[in-house]
Amino acid sequence: MNAVILNGMEPGDRSIASIQKTLVDALEERTWTVEPFILHSLDVRPCAGCFGCWLQTPGQCVRHDTDAVAASVARSNLTIYLSPVTFGGYSSQLKKVLDHLIFLILPFFKTVDGETHHVPRYRKRPNLLVIGTMDQPDSEGETIFTTLAERNAINMSAPRWASGVMVGEPESEAARETIKTLLTQVEVA
Repeated sequence: MNAVILNGMEPGDRSIASIQKTLVDALEERTWTVEPFILHSLDVRPCAGCFGCWLQTPGQCVRHDTDAVAASVARSNLTIYLSPVTFGGYSSQLKKVLDHLIFLILPFFKTVDGETHHVPRYRKRPNLLVIGTMDQPDSEGETIFTTLAERNAINMSAPRWASGVMVGEPESEAARETIKTLLTQVEVA
């Protein structure tokens, strides 16, 4: 089983680096192969919204700056979004890469629970775990973040998903237990 971590931290963010280490340790204890991507270290330009990935080069960005990330996500059993919570959303680093991964779904639609969503490109889709971090509690920001994760999971047709927001000290026993609980929710056993 393999997991991909899309780490949307800003340079020097020791809090998220610590959470990633705890995630990697927990996954490796369960004999998972883990491939982390530190997104700020990649040369990814903002998505142009040209839809070339659907029309000109189906399944690939025409710029090819996210090919390695996209291939890893498509092959993974579990994709993890790791990000500071920014106004209830993902960091700009994570959002920029996620915009580029739109080609993992098709430009066609289906109805899911009375809503219109994209059709998945691939039969096998990874489970999704979304973890946000905050320095201080913010219930409104946490609610928005969790709702965003849910909506992304539905649109990407994730078979199972979970999300959580970690507040405060990332190296605490409580943080490690939160990560184990979240992993259990996406059936990572």
